Amino acid sequence: MRTLNVLVLAVGTVIALSACSPAAPPAVDTAADEAALTAATRTWLEAYNAGDVEKIVALYAEDAVLMPPHAPVANGHAAIRAFITADTAGAKAAGIKLNPGTSTAGVAGDTGWESGTYTATDASGTVVDSGSYLSVSHKANGKWLYHRDTYNSDRPLPAPAPAAPEKKK
Repeated sequence: MRTLNVLVLAVGTVIALSACSPAAPPAVDTAADEAALTAATRTWLEAYNAGDVEKIVALYAEDAVLMPPHAPVANGHAAIRAFITADTAGAKAAGIKLNPGTSTAGVAGDTGWESGTYTATDASGTVVDSGSYLSVSHKANGKWLYHRDTYNSDRPLPAPAPAAPEKKK
């Protein structure tokens, strides 16, 4: 009988304690914020292809960091502007266009992220590069701005040119 009393007391205690635990917080619908993050990427790509540097820079926070492949890190609007200006001019001269691939986004409070893939095509539509990206954004005053942005190429670096033969004296 004593064992039964102990068992009933233990089960009762567990039930009582579980009734005191806080309810799970309601699920937060982040669909609109995730859509805003993916829309920013579409805007970035469209502006890049159009050579609209200022539209791209406006997507970044003042203290944002852009980490492009095969280039130095760009800290802040001035450095991001300088990099994007040169990069879009080079792409336009080469007939390169960036195309979005698949992506996914997520939000936790005022921090959001998006990761995905892209391809770069030349004027004939041939894929000349492909890669992936990860953007971390911060929402301030109702607007999502890139805080950290990085992308990479899936393609290896080109092989170095062979050294010129030494001239005989």
